Amino acid sequence: MADDDLFAVNRDEIKRAQAPLPARMRPRTLDEVAGQTHLLGEGAAFRSMVDSGNLSSMILWGPPGTGKTTLARLIATSIGGSFEQLSATSAGVKDVREVLARADQRLGEGRGKTILFLDEIHRFNKAQQDALLPGVEDGTVVLIGATTENPFFEVNSPLISRATVYRTEPLAPPELINVMQNALADSMRGLANVEADGDALEALAERVGGDARLALNALDVAATIATGRHHPSIEIEDVEEALQRRIIRYDRAGDRHYDVVSAFIKSMRGSDPDATVYWLHTMLEAGEDPRLIARRMVVFASEDVGLADPGALTTAVAAFHALEFVGLPEATYNLTHAALALALAPKSNSVTASIGSARDAIEHGPHGEVPAHLRSGATAGDRELGFGVGYQYPHDDKRSVVAQQYLPDGVEAAVLYHPKRVGAESDLADRLARIDEILGKPTRS
Repeated sequence: MADDDLFAVNRDEIKRAQAPLPARMRPRTLDEVAGQTHLLGEGAAFRSMVDSGNLSSMILWGPPGTGKTTLARLIATSIGGSFEQLSATSAGVKDVREVLARADQRLGEGRGKTILFLDEIHRFNKAQQDALLPGVEDGTVVLIGATTENPFFEVNSPLISRATVYRTEPLAPPELINVMQNALADSMRGLANVEADGDALEALAERVGGDARLALNALDVAATIATGRHHPSIEIEDVEEALQRRIIRYDRAGDRHYDVVSAFIKSMRGSDPDATVYWLHTMLEAGEDPRLIARRMVVFASEDVGLADPGALTTAVAAFHALEFVGLPEATYNLTHAALALALAPKSNSVTASIGSARDAIEHGPHGEVPAHLRSGATAGDRELGFGVGYQYPHDDKRSVVAQQYLPDGVEAAVLYHPKRVGAESDLADRLARIDEILGKPTRS
């Protein structure tokens, strides 16, 4: 080997040795990639496409640290193509055209496909995205765009139509623990002669938002701290220092988890905004799954606020969607917004009570046959049997309410919904009283 070649090899080895832990531990094959089983599992469309070598342009959409860059590199390796990488934060139209020119030359020389990995593709403006179109459309390059933003909002429609969007998901804590354990066990690329307490790894995995890059960076820092403190292994205190945040003792699978969730719900029900945000952020800081919190607020909006504030459900659902769109930490604002709105909203459990009343009437009352005038009279035969005959169309009445029976015989006088005179439901109660008078229903208590 020539001296220059030897120098180049040594230089590359030194560079790899000094690279950050996430770069050193980057998966070398698709089978080493953590998580993303919906993309890489047996029979998955994405994996089948890559294994076949019949690659088409795609956009990888997902949070940071979920393997978008890694997947792009491994795809290029698996199909034997040339790999070019641009970042939309620094590249321009000139850079795109140069890549397309090189890719076209490779094709002409029979050197195979070029994979163009474009990071932060959502940051390209319209002109820059349009410059990609010819090369993507005629197959000069296979584009793999990566974005943390919703591409259907941020990427031009012509480019979206020429690519398949694949979603990468945050890694679950067990997957992150496995990633960190691999780094601790790999003496060549990982952290040699370093051990970690199981509790420390679990605490770290639950506090990085599913980001494998962040988990490995924090593990690297925690290992340095532990060594400096002469700890035999990485402890929770080292993780706290690495993350620059206190680790809240919180067992997601145990009683503490259920107790805190219960306290959160009861604080909203009790209209205490201070306790509501305290328990909300206790859960978030402890690494609770934010989707669980958002789901509980959606249920609460109907169960405990209900018709006292019909907009509460819209607010809760909007917070859930915001969490899906932007993720943590930004969605903390949306979750806090919704939690405070629910805590301060007027409360009514009439929706909950009506569910119980309806189920009881169905279970213990007579079997309810649909009254003939409410049945479908779509055919002549139906009408000969009296189906639909005598039905009165409410919109023909100036009040939009007509006196006719809607419940089955035997329970026609049942009252299953009892409005509370709280918030907006008070107005609904007044309207319902007028409706009941027209329908001839008994007075509601």
